[in-house]
Amino acid sequence: MTFSKTSKTLMVQGTTSDAGKSALVTGLCRVFKRRGISVAPFKPQNMALNSAVTQDGGEIGRAQALQAEAAGLEPHTDMNPVLLKPNTDVGAQVIVQGQAIGEMNAVSYHEYKPRVMKAVLESWQRLTDQYDSVLVEGAGSPAEINLRDRDIANMGFAEKADCPVIIIADIDKGGVFAHLYGTLKLLSESEQNRVAGFVINRFRGDIKLLESGLDWLEETTGKPVLGVLPYLHGLHLEAEDAVESQQVKQSDNNILNVAVPILTRVSNHTDFDPLRLHPDVNLQLVRKGQPIPACDLIIIPGTKNTRTDLNFLRENGWDEDIQKHLRYGGKLMGVCGGYQMLGQFIHDPEGIESESGSSSGLGYLDFETTMVRKKTLKQVKGKLTFPGKQPVTVTGYEIHAGETSGTALEQPLIRLLEGSDDVDGVLSADEQIFGSYLHGIFETAEACEEILVWAGKKHKSETDYRSLKEEGIDRMADAVEQNLNMNKIMNLINI
Repeated sequence: MTFSKTSKTLMVQGTTSDAGKSALVTGLCRVFKRRGISVAPFKPQNMALNSAVTQDGGEIGRAQALQAEAAGLEPHTDMNPVLLKPNTDVGAQVIVQGQAIGEMNAVSYHEYKPRVMKAVLESWQRLTDQYDSVLVEGAGSPAEINLRDRDIANMGFAEKADCPVIIIADIDKGGVFAHLYGTLKLLSESEQNRVAGFVINRFRGDIKLLESGLDWLEETTGKPVLGVLPYLHGLHLEAEDAVESQQVKQSDNNILNVAVPILTRVSNHTDFDPLRLHPDVNLQLVRKGQPIPACDLIIIPGTKNTRTDLNFLRENGWDEDIQKHLRYGGKLMGVCGGYQMLGQFIHDPEGIESESGSSSGLGYLDFETTMVRKKTLKQVKGKLTFPGKQPVTVTGYEIHAGETSGTALEQPLIRLLEGSDDVDGVLSADEQIFGSYLHGIFETAEACEEILVWAGKKHKSETDYRSLKEEGIDRMADAVEQNLNMNKIMNLINI
């Protein structure tokens, strides 16, 4: 197939979830930026509980926010026009161009797809009008037979946009040639013609051992292998959805032990990446059925379904573990939904997150939360001030459906800047318990250090998480430039 000479769009699809689509688009965005090409990331449809707030007041997947950073842009809702945030095994909140439009089960959403494709194409068209190129990330695999009808995430979009497609596969999973060959053969003839080449990801060892397989793949399919990306040990790129559990090597200093119970609908777990990567922190993720271990700090994370996950917390006996932890002098922190759990009650009269009703909170802070239909979506910058300490800058973003009120809020820890009266953050009278709505609260080095010192860290040693993110993006971009045929890739979008 010959693509339009005015084509500005290139799409990356994968043989499986976690094949490397997000990472490849991130690396390509940085490569294009280095070469002075204005480029925007785009994902037609994303299903993830990790999201980010954009400057235009909407919500998109965190992977697209990271890709925007790689491209040197502020995230915008057009970069991810459809975001699905699961709240049950069969239903999700549907977010279109940054705003929640309601809850749908899988069947209802499948019927809705032709209508939402209009929004997808509108957002894509705005990006193509504004930038030299658009790099698109697919979702899952294009060869899912049961999802081919009314597809908007993979080949359904590529056909509408008339753009070339690169298919990436993860050799570390095994069966890479079967993945690539089988995926191609399960596509329609027009979709097969749209595939411009393959990329193999996460290869370890001597490339010479792979060459015979690459030759076979090219001869059999008639498609070029555009490159083989190496396995990058220790690479940090924010996870799109799966909880990252790899812990970096700690320093020889006294370690602060932090435990995070993983809830069924845990959201924005990337909040804890700065702690996972901190050399003076031992981050322990506690799974279903495991007790919370002895530690210095327990953090209850955000969740898409606060009352359901509060029940889950209790079913696992974690509420009793938390009580014991506090009796022994440990510190407790709640973020977003975890913050709401720290109060007296959580009310959901309209059944916004789950069945209508009220639940008793953990009762540690004197406030109540009521779920409302209009989400709070905003980027935040302010000053965090612990008692007896100097104010430090804190940044983050709020994504929540609840409105919280009560006497505990009369002594806030965070005051927002630019003349706003808005506040956030509650500290208990005994200074053992801290709650905040701010996602990303650990990303600002000063704020992260103050929180860790409050939790018991003995010596001062700030870690710049944003620099670590930049290093990860640059490592991925270096691997792309060194191992892919960039001339062929540029020719695909007429650059």
